[in-house]
Amino acid sequence: MQTFDSELAFITGGASGAGLGQAQVFGRAGARIAVADIRAEAVDAAVASLQAEGIDARGFVLDIMDRAAYARVADDVEAAFGCAPTLLFNTAGVNSFGPVELTSYDDFDWIMGVNLGGVVNGMVTFVPRMIASGKPGHIVTTSSLGGLMGSALAAPYSAAKAAVINLMESYRQGLEKHGIGVSVLCPANIKSNIAEASRLRPAQFGSSGYVENEDSIASLHSIHQHGMDPVELAGHVKAAIIANQLYIIPYPEAKDALRQHFDAIVDSVLPLEADPEGARLRTEALMNWAANRTKVFTEADKA
Repeated sequence: MQTFDSELAFITGGASGAGLGQAQVFGRAGARIAVADIRAEAVDAAVASLQAEGIDARGFVLDIMDRAAYARVADDVEAAFGCAPTLLFNTAGVNSFGPVELTSYDDFDWIMGVNLGGVVNGMVTFVPRMIASGKPGHIVTTSSLGGLMGSALAAPYSAAKAAVINLMESYRQGLEKHGIGVSVLCPANIKSNIAEASRLRPAQFGSSGYVENEDSIASLHSIHQHGMDPVELAGHVKAAIIANQLYIIPYPEAKDALRQHFDAIVDSVLPLEADPEGARLRTEALMNWAANRTKVFTEADKA
């Protein structure tokens, strides 16, 4: 996708932070914008600010963990704009920090429910609609640098974000034949209000093993206030879509740490001479399976 004029972008978390930055950048590039967010007042404010710039924007209140609500909003978006989105931004996310050994079930259920489950809901809801439209499109899902390595203080968050990276790699392979590109954004800190995500935590996930209070929120703000501006970040996203990049990591300070991390993984692999015959047999088996899988699964679908 090289231009964005008249394209329809659906953006979760679009009322603030990275999502609002995407709405501004792609709206200014000519796209129509569907802002989805769980906070009704924030949605209204974001849409008003976008419309004041002359951007065709409409708002939708959505809890991305609610699959039935997601389907209803998808219908509402198509009714409002007359088509399915050609640009899908899975941007909404939450975080909460504390020692991994103190993590509760509710911590896992909420953090992974939003950061992974919300993405799954977005993909399952919109991908079939995007394919059915027959139009070229692009999907950008926000993961995190935290998804590329573990964290003793952000285990559920890092695990969810790691799964998102893997999931987008899979969708990229599967959607290429439909003319739909897929990218995964892995930011470090962003100038946003994600530090206050715990204020939005539903009561049913209220039993946390972490300390969440005004001091912890202020501590997180001290990091995010120096983060990348959302509009600048969205500019990198726009360039990556044009280039059809899979990974979007516009944080140069992360390069050395990532290289060290992945070098350690690669270096742990045994050399070929350790088991040449086993390697040959396993490789041939995978190649034979790959050659036949399309026929096998297509016939299974017909049966």
